[in-house]
Amino acid sequence: MAQSLWANRSLIRVLVVREVVGRYRGSVFGILWSFFNPVLMLAVYTFVFSVVFKARWGGGAAESKAEFALVLFAGLLVFNLFAECVIRAPSLILSNVNYVKKVVFPLEILPWVAFGAALFHAVVSFIVWVMFFIIIIGFPHPSVFLLPLVILPLVLVIMGISWFLAALGVFFRDVSQMVGVVVTILMFFTPIFYPLAAIPEAYRVFLFCNPLTFIVEQTRGLLIFGAFPRWGYLGLITSFSFLVAWFGFAWFQKTRKGFADVL
Repeated sequence: MAQSLWANRSLIRVLVVREVVGRYRGSVFGILWSFFNPVLMLAVYTFVFSVVFKARWGGGAAESKAEFALVLFAGLLVFNLFAECVIRAPSLILSNVNYVKKVVFPLEILPWVAFGAALFHAVVSFIVWVMFFIIIIGFPHPSVFLLPLVILPLVLVIMGISWFLAALGVFFRDVSQMVGVVVTILMFFTPIFYPLAAIPEAYRVFLFCNPLTFIVEQTRGLLIFGAFPRWGYLGLITSFSFLVAWFGFAWFQKTRKGFADVL
């Protein structure tokens, strides 16, 4: 996995730039939409959840209207990165049939390209979050600089699932429809719109079966509450994520020989 990523880093960078620029080509504001979208969504979340529903995170952690939106948006930063990559994964090979016919093209980098484009939008959304946080509360806690360590297992999980679904989507076209439904269900089984403490203790074990639960909780702790990661759990989830990535990559490499015949 690492060898392929390093050997094709220049190609991946070129394709990511083309992917991002191509998404906004022809629009009036162009790439500025990547900044406007999170700003508008953050404003909508603030109004709907804090003004209409009068929601509070509980325990005095987020008592103002804007602070609840910051807590909510911090969780969505993680989930949206995961969802954008996983939903696209089943169609990555199907939408790039011309690459399949080129023997020298490294098909395994296509999930990296999709991830790079999604990461660009996640970084822009994070910048918007930081700006909003500074205006409402002040400068974030220094623990925010540990965010890449918490996001690392998320990257590995995303890539493993993306490789697996990209290959599976070639042989079973219904996968893309199923993935959309599963991701929607997963969103409500991840503590994004509610704190984990709001779930009865007997049922929390089911939420922790979802690897996104730990990553969302740790991300929120770093960004909002200035809490440092739980290093033992972080090491465990990173090891598990590496196995997911390895299995997905192995599956992709094993099945790619049949792509040309099916397509």
